[in-house]
Amino acid sequence: MLAAKLAELRSTPDSLTGQHPQVTFRPLPQVLSAWRAAGLETRPFCEGLALLRARYATIGLSRTLPLDRVMVGIRSEREGAYGGFHHPNQGYRHLQMRALITVSGPLASGLPADSELAALDLLRAYAHNCLHYGSFRSYRLRSDEIVRTQYGVNFRRYDGRTYSAPDLVGSPTTRNLGVVMEGACDREARTITRLTARRLGIARPEGMAAYVFRDVTGILTTADTAALCRPVPRASPAPTEPAASFLESMGKYQASVNARYGRFLADVGREEAADLHTAVLRAMLSGSLTGLSAWLDRRHGPRSFPALFLHPGYPARCAGPPTNPMP
Repeated sequence: MLAAKLAELRSTPDSLTGQHPQVTFRPLPQVLSAWRAAGLETRPFCEGLALLRARYATIGLSRTLPLDRVMVGIRSEREGAYGGFHHPNQGYRHLQMRALITVSGPLASGLPADSELAALDLLRAYAHNCLHYGSFRSYRLRSDEIVRTQYGVNFRRYDGRTYSAPDLVGSPTTRNLGVVMEGACDREARTITRLTARRLGIARPEGMAAYVFRDVTGILTTADTAALCRPVPRASPAPTEPAASFLESMGKYQASVNARYGRFLADVGREEAADLHTAVLRAMLSGSLTGLSAWLDRRHGPRSFPALFLHPGYPARCAGPPTNPMP
């Protein structure tokens, strides 16, 4: 019954796109073909895709998210609508094994105003969602409800209790496994985007495009984050209300996910932060704590994983990977 329920969810993409009635969606391959037909730039995505596949194979992800399971919002009927990675209510949906993303920039015409930057943003979103797609997960049925009991290195009981606690408001670092895994996905995705931009000589030095460029390539500064988190983020020319909300969401995501994960790597990994990042990714993909726990134990003493992450209210005996996993 569980397998049948998951199969049904994964064969009905309208259940996701229907949540955005004002947005027109197309599968990613169709979007790229339409851009090429219009003479627009797709090289950043295509060259980044080759880099992504080679890089992900080294950490254990040989099968990436199928391109036709990525639905891209190309046009919106909402006045002033602005798309990109921080557009509301999009991302990877694990039950359906599909991703929703929107094209970066104004969504009025159906084609991007800056196709080069939009292609970089598509690359970042796709690279990010590939890691969610490839992460280990296990499901159980609770009555008629599908419950995800393990995702990557995180665990959840039937009663909703999770292995780690939420971070405190304003915390500069994280000990929440959800934030750690989200940060790991985005750090890797933005590394791929940054390397691609550097190889192709892409830059955006000013205005709103500069914020978007620094975000997709992972080079936002602390001053950027402070400016973006203001009620009306600074950009020239002045952004529309949806664009201003997009920038504010960018700042909040940077502060609550990427900055905290960077601080976690620095505090726990120290001079071996890059190795810790790789260990986190490999553990997420395999679903096994063995390698990551051994890495932490060698540097911080026995049982470092629960010492760092285990919430006091979560029974330690329930922390191991469940049996009978369902992908």
